[in-house]
Amino acid sequence: MERTEAKAKIEQLRAEVAEHARRYYELDAPTISDFEYDKLIHALADLEREWPDFDEPDSPTHRVGGKASEKFAPVRHAAPLESLTDVFSREELFAFGTRVDGAIEGPKQYDVEPKIDGLSIAIDYRNGVFVRGATRGDGETGEDVTENLRTVRSLPQTLKNAPERLIVRGEIYMSRAVFEELNAAREISGETMLANPRNAAAGGLRQKDARVTAERKLDLIVYNIQLSSENYATHAETLDALKQMGFDVVPYHLYDSIRDCVERIDWIGENRDSFPYEMDGAVIKLNDLAQRTRLGSTAKAPRWAVAYKYPPEQKPSRVKDIVIQVGRTGVLTPKAVFEPIRLAGTTVSNATLHNQDFIEKLDVRIGDTVLVQKAGEIIPEVVAVDKSRRPEGTVPFRLPERCPECGSPVVRDEDGVFLRCTGAECPAQRLRHLVHFASKDAMDIDGLGPAVVEALVNAGLVKNPADLYYLDAQSVAALDRMGKKSAEKLIAAIEDSKQRGLARLLASFGVRQVGVKAGKVLARHYPDLDALLEANLIELMELPDVGEITAQYLLDYFASPQTQHQLRLLREAGVSFESKEEQADDRFAGKTFVLTGTLEHFTREEAGALIERFGGKTAGSVSKKTSYVVAGAAAGSKLTKAQSLGIPILSETDLIKMTEESEDKEDGNGTDV
Repeated sequence: MERTEAKAKIEQLRAEVAEHARRYYELDAPTISDFEYDKLIHALADLEREWPDFDEPDSPTHRVGGKASEKFAPVRHAAPLESLTDVFSREELFAFGTRVDGAIEGPKQYDVEPKIDGLSIAIDYRNGVFVRGATRGDGETGEDVTENLRTVRSLPQTLKNAPERLIVRGEIYMSRAVFEELNAAREISGETMLANPRNAAAGGLRQKDARVTAERKLDLIVYNIQLSSENYATHAETLDALKQMGFDVVPYHLYDSIRDCVERIDWIGENRDSFPYEMDGAVIKLNDLAQRTRLGSTAKAPRWAVAYKYPPEQKPSRVKDIVIQVGRTGVLTPKAVFEPIRLAGTTVSNATLHNQDFIEKLDVRIGDTVLVQKAGEIIPEVVAVDKSRRPEGTVPFRLPERCPECGSPVVRDEDGVFLRCTGAECPAQRLRHLVHFASKDAMDIDGLGPAVVEALVNAGLVKNPADLYYLDAQSVAALDRMGKKSAEKLIAAIEDSKQRGLARLLASFGVRQVGVKAGKVLARHYPDLDALLEANLIELMELPDVGEITAQYLLDYFASPQTQHQLRLLREAGVSFESKEEQADDRFAGKTFVLTGTLEHFTREEAGALIERFGGKTAGSVSKKTSYVVAGAAAGSKLTKAQSLGIPILSETDLIKMTEESEDKEDGNGTDV
């Protein structure tokens, strides 16, 4: 490689690594696997060794993790939280052993542990009481996440027989079981699915609201003492002491040479699925703490330990079929069914093909031989097609134009990637439809959350929204964790929802682009649902904030036989189709308001409703198109941006006065002012 070419390659790799590190450590949203990221770091380090003139102190190879977020107070670590040098082969592992042998004479003992894939954390105790916890950050400075850590179930708040001062290092993780449970609930609610347990744990711990962290059901496992007022001789001794204090401690095994460690490393790799947490490798450490001190560390990593990274295991198999699954949000997902193979300790026989674009990119066909691996060691995925082994007569695969569950037409999402069923009575979407119908922004039925809806469906009491209005307290009380009083309150809330009005009813249908705001616009223009059903495309397009696409979605939805059946059932159940939206006048027509800070007389929702009552609309962010910013107490960045753009600032009192004034002010001579 030429000198100029090497310099360009190093700069390119540094830019790639920096961007991936930012996504991993700061945004908790990586776009490549840990294995791929580690290989990039490895390639960069090799080039820097080969071309030392281009090795710079601020290179990602000399830094640990990412910078601390500004969302939390910074914490300077009492002892640095170093990262580990990665090795990817037996040769590199043995080379590590050779370097240790060259620096340390005499017998040595090594510890082998699973490398848990979570968020590294330092936890500080004084006299056995938890006082502070911080993320790793850049290794020197992390984020103070103490209050969020108090919600972690397996973090001891007090320790038994602890030293006066103790800082331990561990990993915050989300168990596989919790990850699957949360994603199932998010799918029902129509929320974005969590990508993997590591991201879910990192994102959960770095929430401003500790209550959100608590909902993630995170766990802690510890693997090191960073600082202690007591002395220990070996790493194994520290782990045993931590276990006695009450910590969940990483499992470890001791061996007398690197070669002896290999069998344990292989065992961990073959049995990854038996652990409750995700892992991406095994850690090999010197056990003797005095020997560790003699070896010391580089600017980034200790010389007495390495992380052996497992490559994703890949195996070929033949695709027997491609089947279509309809998710609870209506998305059609193609799935490859292939001959069973053994991967990462489990037998797999199918893998998602994601969407039509993915199928076309790989050109996957029934009968093909494909290469399969486990993404993140959990989810099987097809990564390549061996076209040299393709049988004659295969044809490209296309997703259907109608839902395989209910026969309704399917449409592409706005981003053009996923196909979605449009059926109002699609059985695959039953839970999702019911949860949305009862949600706060729709019919607002208090007490009818996802868990209760699922219980009602599983008991056979509800199949569609209209069934809710025929429930009785006795049947509901028989459900798990309900009881008579809760059942009676729920029945009363369901009965009250009959009179929510047209705007909320429209929002409850889940028509694309028709939420609360669009529902209010329509309900102000039409006295009832029957009048809206008579509207044509041109008429709907003339309404503010509707437009041609939304208008067509409405017409298509109401034209569906399934929708017409649902409307008939709701009418028979006594649900009001009448509008309850009243517009005083249109003095705010064409005006956009942004609300910021704490309002004294209104909630944000009430202030927004007041603005809409006079023909205005609200937005969540400030732009050049913003007409006014209503600023309450402790207004922040939105107020600053509005001031920089010269947008008029209103107090809450100003807004009230604007709505109390008559539309046409006249002076004493009858002249407009």
